[in-house]
Amino acid sequence: MTSSFDGARGRLATSDSDVTIARLDHLAEQGIAVSPRLPHTLRILLENLLRRAGTRDVADEDIVALAAWPGPARDIAFMPARVLMQDFTGVPAVVDLAAMRSAVARAGRDPGAVNPLVPVDLVIDHSVQVDLFRSPDAYEANIEFEYRRNAERYRLLRWAQGAFDNVRVVPPGAGICHQVNLEHLGQVVAVRDGVAFPDTVVGTDSHTTMINGLGILGWGVGGIEAEAAMLGQPIALPQPVVVGVRTIGARTHSVPP
Repeated sequence: MTSSFDGARGRLATSDSDVTIARLDHLAEQGIAVSPRLPHTLRILLENLLRRAGTRDVADEDIVALAAWPGPARDIAFMPARVLMQDFTGVPAVVDLAAMRSAVARAGRDPGAVNPLVPVDLVIDHSVQVDLFRSPDAYEANIEFEYRRNAERYRLLRWAQGAFDNVRVVPPGAGICHQVNLEHLGQVVAVRDGVAFPDTVVGTDSHTTMINGLGILGWGVGGIEAEAAMLGQPIALPQPVVVGVRTIGARTHSVPP
């Protein structure tokens, strides 16, 4: 599908190499005025659509409608840069992928072709229990109990990490979803196949939204939405209602030493 926004692709020089970006200023060149008050959240979504202009899921009218904010709203076909899963929803997703491979193999096709199209991080944190505490070896003992208690699950996940592309498993004891998402998994700017774009994430954990503290757009979704995104299906969402908060004034006293 062709698009009138194909010219939005530009080159940006970085210290590592030149990358391709989707230029929002191209809209002005096309005679489409973008409000200077367009919230940062919507700018990220606008770039998401502009970068995918002309694909099956994004029509030129979708881009024009979002750029006309606060004009009439239109549904957005959002494709996140990555998917975050915790163990309760991630393990069933791995089983679904394995079942798809089995079905493809039975049909006489290559099962290795079944892979997530969007990178997935599966964080093991919800199943971890505290069996020992107030002891110097409590951490190591609890992790050992966890692996012993869920040995079959971890054999499956270890296989999945090696068998599927775009799947990473964060083992138990390495950090919980919102901590790892912020401190290790968050990229701010993602670069794939020479294209740079804002990092965005949807996750099946309620703490996913904490990633917004780094300026990374992210929110929680259900397991079905997350698994669909993982397989390349965009998430249909209405144009978000953005609420701004303005703080005024100044501190009345200094922070004590």
